[in-house]
Amino acid sequence: MRLIRCVGAIVVDQDARILLVRRGRPPGAGLWSLPGGRVEPGETDEQALRRELREETGLDVTAGPLAGTVQRPGPGGVTYDIHDYLAAFTAGPLVPGDDAADARWWPLADLVRLPLTDGLAEALGEWGITGPRS
Repeated sequence: MRLIRCVGAIVVDQDARILLVRRGRPPGAGLWSLPGGRVEPGETDEQALRRELREETGLDVTAGPLAGTVQRPGPGGVTYDIHDYLAAFTAGPLVPGDDAADARWWPLADLVRLPLTDGLAEALGEWGITGPRS
């Protein structure tokens, strides 16, 4: 199994809204997910998280503690080893970019009605971000 290390950001604002991006490309094209992506060679998780957030949302964030880790199958037999961190928004206008077709702040209560990437709602529930998806 070939693991590809990735990071994701769980950014929840003071109004209990979570930052999500709608994927513009596979895997997960059209589905809402946490912003994030691959860790490039020589980058720390924190550097990758900040870079990916800027590329996908236009926002600057401060990385916080690790919320949890998941593994998801990828194309060509790879496995994405995703490390999701709590993060705090610090600056910037919200503008979707890179492979994000859209980027929005969603009330946590709205997650049950959104088409999310596989396992996202369950992971957020297990990590105490929101309740499990019904």
